[in-house]
Amino acid sequence: MRPCGDSRTLEQRRMEAIKLLKEGLGPGEIAKRLGVNRRSAHRWLAAYRDRGIDGIAPLPVLGRPCKLSPHDRERLARMLLDGATSFGYSLDLWSSRRVADLIRQRFGVAYHVNHMSRLLHSLGFIPQKPKRRGWEQDKVAIRGWVRDEWAGTGKTPRD
Repeated sequence: MRPCGDSRTLEQRRMEAIKLLKEGLGPGEIAKRLGVNRRSAHRWLAAYRDRGIDGIAPLPVLGRPCKLSPHDRERLARMLLDGATSFGYSLDLWSSRRVADLIRQRFGVAYHVNHMSRLLHSLGFIPQKPKRRGWEQDKVAIRGWVRDEWAGTGKTPRD
C-alpha cells in the first residue's frame, strides 16, 4: 500500500534519509528518526548506492487518475463532515450509494458505488456501522430478561 503523502513529500523523506546516511547514521537510526520501517530505510539506501539519486526518484503513478481534482476532494471531505442531513437525508449516515450520488450531483462525476470505500479511505474516513438498537429500550428490563430468561437457554448473549 502506498504511504501517505504526495510524491514530492515522499521524495523529500527519501532525500532526508540519504542526508542522514551521509552524516554517518545507520539505517536503523534513520528509520527511527523519519518514523518509517527499517526495511524501507534499507531499501532506499540500497537503491541510492546502486543507482544514485535516480534510485530514490519517485516512480510514475500507475492507474487511472482521480476524477476529482485535489480542490474538489477537499470540498467533498468538508461536505461529508457537514453530515448527510444537511443534504436532505433523514438519517445522518453516509452510505457508499449516498456519497456516489453526492459526487454525481455536486461535481458531475460518476463513480461506481464499489469504489467509494477506496475514495473515502484516501480522504481519511473509515467505515463505521451504527449499532441498531431501539430508542425506547428499557435497559433494566432487558438485563432482567437476559438474567432470568436467556440464562435458561444455555446460550451466551451477544453484546
